[in-house]
Amino acid sequence: MDIVNPLVSDYLLTHCTPADDLLRELAAETRQVTGDAAGMQVSPDEGRLLTMLARLAGARREVGVFTGYSSICIARGLPDGGHVLACDVSEKWTSIARRYWKRAGLEERIELRIAPALDTLRALPAEPVLDLAFIDADKSNYPHYYEELVVRLRPGGLIILDNVLRGGNVADPAVQDGGTVAMRRLNDLIAGDGRVESVMLPVRDGVTLARRR
Repeated sequence: MDIVNPLVSDYLLTHCTPADDLLRELAAETRQVTGDAAGMQVSPDEGRLLTMLARLAGARREVGVFTGYSSICIARGLPDGGHVLACDVSEKWTSIARRYWKRAGLEERIELRIAPALDTLRALPAEPVLDLAFIDADKSNYPHYYEELVVRLRPGGLIILDNVLRGGNVADPAVQDGGTVAMRRLNDLIAGDGRVESVMLPVRDGVTLARRR
């Protein structure tokens, strides 16, 4: 189902600060190189939202890089001395990200670790010091990513989760694929999690903001 009507989508894109030349070039290269996988990239309006949230929250950690669009948006919102820990398993796609991080002048702010994200997160100190986390990776592991991050989030820190509506499939009990089932479970968990206050937004494929109490 259409979470965002195409007419509304076009209107939204004409009423937010547009992506700059670098992000437009990155989006075009991603479409050309990755084909159908380009759908994993965040949209320009969602990228703008990430930059704004990063400016409000400060330093952050991210799960999932792909070709680097979201990490550029978030890194641009960091204060001086801010740091991004970017987690991914693909050398192929992140090689594109590295080129654009350098062109954007952000390579010093972004640390890339090529490894399963759960391994990277579990190796972090078990202390509530993170300001912001963006989860946009393999959907079946979302509940695990959330649990590893929420305990490391400082009071007032924010977790942003992408694709929480799964094209509307989370609302259709007949859809039982692994990713959708995991997302339903996580959505229910967050809604009842006393550690956070949360809101689910119909932004693109659904974005949840969970703020640590």
